[in-house]
Amino acid sequence: MNDYLDLFLNYLLVEKGLADNTLQAYSRDIARYLDFLEKEGRSAPDQVRSLDVAGFLARLKGEGLGARSRARSLSAVRMFHRFLLVENYCATDPTAIIEAPKSLNKLPEVLSPREVDSLLASPVGNAAGDVRDRAMLELLYATGLRVSELVSLSTTGVNTDAGYLMTFGKGGKERLVPIGDSAARAVEVYAAAARPLLDRGGSNPYLFLTRLGDRMTRQAFWNIIKKRARQAGINRRISPHSLRHSFATHLLENGADLRSVQMMLGHADLSTTQIYTHVTRERLKKLHEQFHPRG
Repeated sequence: MNDYLDLFLNYLLVEKGLADNTLQAYSRDIARYLDFLEKEGRSAPDQVRSLDVAGFLARLKGEGLGARSRARSLSAVRMFHRFLLVENYCATDPTAIIEAPKSLNKLPEVLSPREVDSLLASPVGNAAGDVRDRAMLELLYATGLRVSELVSLSTTGVNTDAGYLMTFGKGGKERLVPIGDSAARAVEVYAAAARPLLDRGGSNPYLFLTRLGDRMTRQAFWNIIKKRARQAGINRRISPHSLRHSFATHLLENGADLRSVQMMLGHADLSTTQIYTHVTRERLKKLHEQFHPRG
C-alpha cells in the first residue's frame, strides 16, 4: 500500500499545489493509517472497509488524540480514498459513511449584520491608524480574505477602479476577488491620505503597514480586531476569522450560490464551504423560534 502513498503525495504536489508543510502533514497521517491497515491484513485498496476506517479513528482516540487531530487525520484519509477511487485503484470509498468527530462540527462564530456595521464603524478618528483600520475591516468583510492574505496584499494587488483584488491563497493559488464600493472607497482614502504617513521610506511594497512603517502582521491585526470590537460594544470573543465566516454566511443568506462563495473564499473543496449552509440553517431556526407565533 505504500506505493499508493507516493502516488497520492505526487498528486497533491502536482495537481493540488499544496505547500510543503501541508504535504508533510498528509504524509504523516496517511503513513500512520497505512501502518494500521497493514497490521489489519489489508494489502490492497479494495480490501479496505468502512469498519477499518472507523477502527483507525478509534485507535487514534485510544492513543489520546483529541477530536481536532482525529478529524484532521480523517480528512487526509478521506482525500486519500477519493484519490484512489478517481484514479480507478479501487471501486468504492470506505470513508463515505464515516462522520467527523463531533467537536469538528462546531459552527464558526458569525457576527450579525448589526454587529458587523458596528465593528466597521468603530474606527471613528482621522488619524492614520484609524483610516487604516477602517480600510482593513471593510476589505476583510467585503472579500472574505484569510487574514494571512489580507496582510500580504501588495499596493499593486488591489484595483479599486476595476473593483477587484488579486490574492494568493493556500498552496500559492492565485484568485481574483471582487470588492464592494464601500471597501473600495475606504482603501482609496487610506492609500491617498494615511498610507504615505506610515510608509516613511516610500518603498514598502505591502498595502497595510503598522505605525512604524513595517508590514502589518497577523498578530498586530488580531489586536486591532479586539480593540475595535470593544469599541463597537461587542462583548463576545471574536477573531479576524469571524469576518470571513460572516462574509460567507451573509452571502448565502442573501441568495448567493455555494459554488460562487467557494471561489471567493478560495476553498479547494466544496465540502469545506458547505459548513456555512449549516450556519444559515441554524440562524433561520433561531429566527423562527424567536419570531414565529408557534416557534
